[in-house]
Amino acid sequence: MVTAVVVFAATYVLVAARRLGWLALDRPAGALLGAVACVALGVLGPDQALAAVDGRTLLLLFGMMGMGAFLGADGFFDRAALALARWARTPARLLGALVWGAGGLAALVTNDAVCVLGAPLVVALVQRHRLRALPFVLALATAANTGSVATLVGNPQNMLCAALGGLSYRDHLVLVGPIAVLGLAVNHLALRMAFARDLGGRLDDIAPAIEPVCTRSTWLTLAVLAAMVVLYTAGTDLAWTAAGGCAVRLVLHRDDPRALWSRIDWTILLFFAGLFVVVAGLVHSGATTRAFEHVALWRGEGAAAWARLSAIFLVGSNVVSNVPFILVVQRELAHVPDPTLAWELLAVASTFAGNLTLLGSVANVIVAEAARPIGGLGFWEYLRVGFPLAIVTTAMGTAWLLVWA
Repeated sequence: MVTAVVVFAATYVLVAARRLGWLALDRPAGALLGAVACVALGVLGPDQALAAVDGRTLLLLFGMMGMGAFLGADGFFDRAALALARWARTPARLLGALVWGAGGLAALVTNDAVCVLGAPLVVALVQRHRLRALPFVLALATAANTGSVATLVGNPQNMLCAALGGLSYRDHLVLVGPIAVLGLAVNHLALRMAFARDLGGRLDDIAPAIEPVCTRSTWLTLAVLAAMVVLYTAGTDLAWTAAGGCAVRLVLHRDDPRALWSRIDWTILLFFAGLFVVVAGLVHSGATTRAFEHVALWRGEGAAAWARLSAIFLVGSNVVSNVPFILVVQRELAHVPDPTLAWELLAVASTFAGNLTLLGSVANVIVAEAARPIGGLGFWEYLRVGFPLAIVTTAMGTAWLLVWA
């Protein structure tokens, strides 16, 4: 058990240290080293380690990133950024467009994909119109996290909750969709209040309209995405529907697909595969069982017990990181009076937890790295908005679930 705990702790330190720039190892490398260490040190056997990798989650993540890659390769995000500026004409309206646009797209093609493809465009908008960078960079990162809560394909943690908790896409959308809308409204209001002085005046140097935002290729991608949503709602398998949608779009693409592969972040898939193995080693060792014997996940009854559970999810998703935290607590959720509600609450709380700190979400780090040419995004700058936003949206989401679930 001690070996498993040491491997897990060392892996987490490697991942977190890279986030802070202390080591020359990135997150996937840290996860891979941890997975190899689990096998090399006998925490798991080779076959056990391979069996621990949840192929369904990886396939779903790949399919959604693939759909985002088609939109990126088509130039949709570049044209959309210019169209947003023409429509907004003021910094305040541009901020709102970013919040609602990033939030809506994240629910369709995952928050990480939106941030990978959208961050360079936000940088270009800030530079072109000589804006203060911080409110717009924060808008992209926080709104992508907030809006992604709406669907089970909006972020990796929701994908995990769907796969491990047997959640229904349609039921989740009906139940949590309104939470996403309310959350984006709070997100928008928080940014407007925090940066009111920076949002006055009008935008400079607005480019004229040259081409439509949606080309034939864009409409094809959006049509496939719409068909995927219909199939999700009908109850089809999330992972294979996403992979099937990507395959259909590849057939319709009719061009060499090699340019698309470079737009998919394969290292994210490696990162999750490694984490699956490391967390499986920790659970297999019995360490998590002992921990929950001392600190029960579920205690008490009624609204107070659910609020306590939500707080544990919020804190745990930041202390351990949301994906490994979900893997750690999955067995314990079977002991909660309403496991389905517990999985829905975990999806909501672990998603909103991504806004708590700069290190709470991969999407945040993606945006911070891409924003370096315009000053980047500091830990304390992020915390000023992210911390209260995460607390308020998590409390709001918890209350909503308890009333309507």
